Amino acid sequence: MYLRHVTVAAVQLSSGADPDDNLARATELIRRAAAQGATYIQTPEYVTYLGPHEGFDQAAEAVPGPTTSQMAQVAQELGVTLHLGSLIESSPVAGKYFNTSVLLRSDGGLAVTYRKIHLFDVDVPGANVQSESSVITAGDELVVATLPDFSLGMTICFDLRFPEQYRALASAGAELFAVPSAFNAVTGAAHWDTLLRARAIENHAFVVAAAQVGTTSEGIATHGHSMIVDPWGVVLARAATQGPEVVMATIDLDEVRRRRQQIAVLDLRRTALYETDVHVTKDSAS
Repeated sequence: MYLRHVTVAAVQLSSGADPDDNLARATELIRRAAAQGATYIQTPEYVTYLGPHEGFDQAAEAVPGPTTSQMAQVAQELGVTLHLGSLIESSPVAGKYFNTSVLLRSDGGLAVTYRKIHLFDVDVPGANVQSESSVITAGDELVVATLPDFSLGMTICFDLRFPEQYRALASAGAELFAVPSAFNAVTGAAHWDTLLRARAIENHAFVVAAAQVGTTSEGIATHGHSMIVDPWGVVLARAATQGPEVVMATIDLDEVRRRRQQIAVLDLRRTALYETDVHVTKDSAS
C-alpha cells in the first residue's frame, strides 16, 4: 500500500565545470532537503558537469560508477530516494556519451536509470543555437520507476516538449513526472512554466522539476525557476531566488486518482484513430 502524502524536493543548482565542487554543493542541499523532511529529492540535469563539450570526455563516467557509489552512501545515510537528474555517462561510441538520469533507493541501491531520448538540437537565430546530439547519444527506452510511495515517470529537460512521451508514461502508471533540467535561459523565459503545467494538466500527474540556474563562467545561461506542480496545474512551490536553493512540497498522491476520475483523459483516448492516416482536405479552388 502506497503512502499517499509524500514530501518531495527539487534541488536548484548552479553547476559548472568542476565535478567535485558541483557534487559537494549538491550534497549540501540534498542534506538540507532531507533535514526538512523530504523523502524524494531530485537534482538537475548535468548535476556533475555543466561546461563546454570539450570537457565531456573527462567528466564522463560509468553508471554505476564513482558518483553513483558516493551518492548511494548519501541516500542510505539520509534514508531518502535520491534522483540524480543526470550524469554524463560513457558510451561505446567514440566521442559520444549518454545523458543519464540515475535513481538511487533509500537503501543505497541503484533503482533504475533513464537515458535522455530527445536531444536539444535547436536553431533560434540570434538567440539560441545548440546541438546536444553532437556529443550525446540518445537513449531508446521510456522508463517508469515503481517507488515505495509512488510511480515515477522519468524524463530530462528537452523531453518536456514532447507530450507523447508523458502520455505514454502516464498510461504506464506514472503518478509523478521527473523533469530534471538545465533549461536554456532564452527558451525558459518563454516556455518553461507553460510546458511544465501543461504536462501536469493533460495527464493529471504531479511534476517535480529541479533546474540549473545562472550563467557559468563559459557563458552557459540557464533559466532556473525550479518548481513542483500538482495534477490540476497548480504550482505548489517554486524557486524564490535566482540561485541554488531547495524547493519543497508535501503532495497527496490521491489527487492523481481524483483528477483522473473527474476528467478521464487516459480512459477516453481513441488510440486506434491516432494510428490511422489523417484526412487532409484540399482547397477546391487550387
